[in-house]
Amino acid sequence: MTHLVSKVRTGLTLLAGSALYGMNVITAFAQSNGFLNSTDSPALITGSTGGQSSARALVLTIVNFFLGFLGLLAVLMVIYGGVLVLTAGAKPEEAAKGKKVLMFAAIGIIIILLSFAMISTILGAASGTAA
Repeated sequence: MTHLVSKVRTGLTLLAGSALYGMNVITAFAQSNGFLNSTDSPALITGSTGGQSSARALVLTIVNFFLGFLGLLAVLMVIYGGVLVLTAGAKPEEAAKGKKVLMFAAIGIIIILLSFAMISTILGAASGTAA
């Protein structure tokens, strides 16, 4: 049991470290000279937004990034649920917990995929191009 707790603690530490790295990236971006100024040329705007020249493309890029991150978390939950089921042995409550984690992770993946399709369709239709 302590080995499993150690593995979960390690996983949570890695997850927290990844989140803190993401916050550092956001902080570094926020400390730049600003996002958009009235004196900026389109070339400067494109450079400061990661190559995106329109607001729709920028929003789509940001949403896709967050959905990808959520997808990664859902896959990690599938792995965690599978480990719980496989290591349950003769403990039916552990197996039931693992099955529950697997079910909620699968629901999360479905929601993420549907939201990706919905956002891509809405922003693609709004811009007149296929996203």
